[in-house]
Amino acid sequence: MLASQVWSSAKLGAKGLGRCLVRGLTGWASGEGKKVDIGGIYPPVTTPFTATAEVDYGKLEENLYKLGTVPFRGFVVQGSNGEFPYLTSSERLEVVSRIRQVMPKDKLLIAGSGCESTQATVQMTVNMAQVGADAALVVTPCYYRGRMSSAALIHHYTKVADLSPIPVVLYTVPANTGLDLPVDAVVTLSQHPNIVGIKESGGDVTRMGLIIHKTKKQDFQVLAGSAGFLMASYAIGAVGGVCALANVLGAQVCQLERLCLTGQWEDAQALQHRLIEPNTAVTRRFGIPGLKKAMNWFGYYGGPCRAPLSELSPAEEEMLRLDFTNNGWL
Repeated sequence: MLASQVWSSAKLGAKGLGRCLVRGLTGWASGEGKKVDIGGIYPPVTTPFTATAEVDYGKLEENLYKLGTVPFRGFVVQGSNGEFPYLTSSERLEVVSRIRQVMPKDKLLIAGSGCESTQATVQMTVNMAQVGADAALVVTPCYYRGRMSSAALIHHYTKVADLSPIPVVLYTVPANTGLDLPVDAVVTLSQHPNIVGIKESGGDVTRMGLIIHKTKKQDFQVLAGSAGFLMASYAIGAVGGVCALANVLGAQVCQLERLCLTGQWEDAQALQHRLIEPNTAVTRRFGIPGLKKAMNWFGYYGGPCRAPLSELSPAEEEMLRLDFTNNGWL
């Protein structure tokens, strides 16, 4: 009964969402033909925990104040690096609410609202909007991945976007989900007035280029999901990146963005080369435990992960350190 009430209220809350939403720095306004600009660099904010595995909201705010000094476009909250699958629904919303309260007002807040069912995703998306999210990042549902055809995924995202009071960003991260959002589905969904882009974390630059090419008439934007292929992504038309490494080397990732946007490709290449190994270390190689360990070295609070993610071994920590020192960052 409660679920049906939420579903009905979501429909009512989104009634009339036939036109896209355009966000100026002063807020949302309805408009025709132009979707919100999500271009820029975003750190996918980590969730700090205490020694007893509770969310440490004090450390979260401390990290945000420090990240706020870097020229990011905004923050992605409750993405994969936020350990969102390990948080309760109320914790997910509270984290977003706390960040909204302390982050600079001119920054965009993109909140992960993906759940396994369409109904739960709609509910979470509406709730994220209520606690201050500017846009929703919706990961592909994947538990029944064998049945997640293009048709099923198009239906899922269309329903979410229809009922969302804020713009929707598609999110494909096959390393975690085992599922790629098919290109044909992305092209179809790009035509929805409330779907503004995609965070593409698979690392297949040819796939990204094809998406950019096939959606160029739709005002659809592609964000690279990693600093390891950020330069290549800009070269083929991406508008920004959501980069785990930005939690550690935020100024450097933003510098790479500036070099690409101003056509300084030789300098961009040199910087990109120095970021590849550290980026791989805090993503594919050592994951969130590696990212949090590196954050400790660079003046942020990383702290422990929530179980079953475990700490790095001493040998792993030494390998992580070498990936930073060998490239001149430590």
